[in-house]
Amino acid sequence: MLIESRASSDPELAALVVAQQRELREADGGLDGQVFMPHDDARYLVGVVAGRAVACGAIQALDRNTAEVKRMYVRPAQRGQGFARQMLGALEELALRAGYTVLRLETGSYLPGAIQLYLSSGYVEIPVYGEYVDNAYSVCFEKRLPGAGSATSGMQWLAGRAEATASLT
Repeated sequence: MLIESRASSDPELAALVVAQQRELREADGGLDGQVFMPHDDARYLVGVVAGRAVACGAIQALDRNTAEVKRMYVRPAQRGQGFARQMLGALEELALRAGYTVLRLETGSYLPGAIQLYLSSGYVEIPVYGEYVDNAYSVCFEKRLPGAGSATSGMQWLAGRAEATASLT
């Protein structure tokens, strides 16, 4: 999967987010109440396979040291091929290169596959935060990025991630 940076106004990104929102409404029966609002200050990535956008994700600053993973999604037909893990790794690299030391994210309690992905990727459950505090369906996670606080070890981690990413394509 080729991962590209895209603007929040990108039509292929918008199509992925619309599909994600539709799927989430079906999964939670419309109870979650979350609505996607594009964030111009988020940095979006799109995964492309054979010329088709099949995955997306973003990071958005929460504070000087912390970014939030947003809009993680892989089209159903492309699931089970490691694309979500590859996208998450690319978002972690993007965050580390942007100087963030911590990533946080929110997902729905009704999405066990997403929860397993985050746990198996080194994220730990934390109390709900920010806009998710009053949402009974929210589950939040956090990960301290490897090498946080050390440019040398961070660059070594990035080099290892680049080798691993290259082997996936």
